[in-house]
Amino acid sequence: MASSVVSSVGRALRWLWWLLDASRRTLLNLLFLLLLVGLVWLLVRPGTAALQPKTALLLNLAGPVNEQRSGNARDSALQRLRGDDESQTQLRDVLAVLDNAAKDPNVAHAVLLLDDFVGGGMPTLREVAAGIERFKAAGKPVYAWGSSYDQRAYYLAAHATEVWLHPMGGVGIEGFGRYRNYYKDAFDRFGITANVLRVGRFKNAGETFSANAPSKETLESESFLMDALWSAWTGGVERARKLPAGSMMKNIDALPASLLAVGGDSAKLALQEKLVDGLKTRDEMRALMIERGARDEDNKTFRQVSFGEYLARIKPRQTGDAVGVVVAEGTISDGQAPGGNVGGLSTSALIRQAREDEKIKALVLRVDSPGGSAFGSELVRRELELTRAAGKPVVVSMGDLAASGGYWISLAADEVIADETTITGSIGVVAILPNAQGALDKVGLRTGGYTTTWLTDAVDPRRALDPRVATLVQASIDHVYSDFTGHAAEARKTTRQKIDEVGQGRVWTGQQALERGLVDRTGSYVDALAAAAKRAKLTDGYRVQYLDRAP
Repeated sequence: MASSVVSSVGRALRWLWWLLDASRRTLLNLLFLLLLVGLVWLLVRPGTAALQPKTALLLNLAGPVNEQRSGNARDSALQRLRGDDESQTQLRDVLAVLDNAAKDPNVAHAVLLLDDFVGGGMPTLREVAAGIERFKAAGKPVYAWGSSYDQRAYYLAAHATEVWLHPMGGVGIEGFGRYRNYYKDAFDRFGITANVLRVGRFKNAGETFSANAPSKETLESESFLMDALWSAWTGGVERARKLPAGSMMKNIDALPASLLAVGGDSAKLALQEKLVDGLKTRDEMRALMIERGARDEDNKTFRQVSFGEYLARIKPRQTGDAVGVVVAEGTISDGQAPGGNVGGLSTSALIRQAREDEKIKALVLRVDSPGGSAFGSELVRRELELTRAAGKPVVVSMGDLAASGGYWISLAADEVIADETTITGSIGVVAILPNAQGALDKVGLRTGGYTTTWLTDAVDPRRALDPRVATLVQASIDHVYSDFTGHAAEARKTTRQKIDEVGQGRVWTGQQALERGLVDRTGSYVDALAAAAKRAKLTDGYRVQYLDRAP
């Protein structure tokens, strides 16, 4: 009897297991079938419907404008699939949308919305502004609207055909500047020492830890740099808005009295100073765009296509000769690095991929980097050198930053093109070795042990820096500086002495760098693509192929 019961239970359990397993397999097969059907549909579905006439291109730029999306590419793709806001925009995408829409007969005008725009460096702003100007040159107006404009957003808005502002908004213009905290006294109080070893009297990366105020070299360098950037910003806005030269600075100097005169109404003051063309609420702006374009009855707004939707419509050519583009954005490290950073190994691999691709006839390295590892920088520079040796022209296009290691990786190009406002140079080396032994002593914490040589744990921050270690580190960075200036002298066809005169860790704008022989000419990213194509003897209609890091 017991045996019969056990047998029955066993059969029941086996049947239940079979049922669960069959259900699992059926569910997996259904999921696979659905995935297959979806894939087939994507492959055979009809093309995207053409835009209707009088469509407005809606340029709602969100987040910062970067050279490439930062972070893990797979996570970024999933974020886009979910419809989440990535809050970052690629410069290449903005330019592609503007240039393609300029030729699209169904795009009548563009509406520039900048409330969610975080900004970018001056070169990035100038690239986008140039794209807006090309769109306008095609006979298509650009209308900017904002609830308010900060300095970066206003630079773009100023290049629109018309600039509109919310009646309770304002235009916030401050100029350029930077204040740092200086920690020496605080460190002394807590028993912390920052041992800063450097080559280059302008190389001030560790100065905030070892001093109580900026050095005269820092003030000299930064004033020269920021005055030039401010001049470029004000000049660009004044030309775009057709304002008298010097009017922006005049407005700032008179701001307290001017704002009092209009009863504190910032929007009215912006209109009075001709920074904007009119004041409208969002719904009033919507009505104006319906009047100047066409009504979208379904959505009760003007006929429009968003930036993202239009970008998805652009189908880059996949065949034919190409100019390859590798982006070097962010801090430089030795090995692998995700998007938004430069890895000596990973970026070199992309350059090598471009070199070995027979369809890529020339390479543009787009640099936006403050530097980092000297070894990682040399890996990238050498890979570019090998690419030139293989017969493929290399052009460097400098974006917001190409300083220190960012300049180092630019030294193997046939041609170096910088924006007038690129921050570049910083030919110098620095090492910072912190020591907290005094702080540990203050709280009664002691460190002890045995080592076979004085080199073991030589830079342990719990122990005072051995002078012999300082000698080793200084000798090492002296050698790196020698390599740096040697590569620069060879690339710029000059002497180490000449490079040292404009080096010493000092930063320059692109225009200042041109005047000192550190770059070949000033120009845009678009100019760099054209220069690379010309060197490779490519005809009009060549394609641009971006080589991006795999997820």
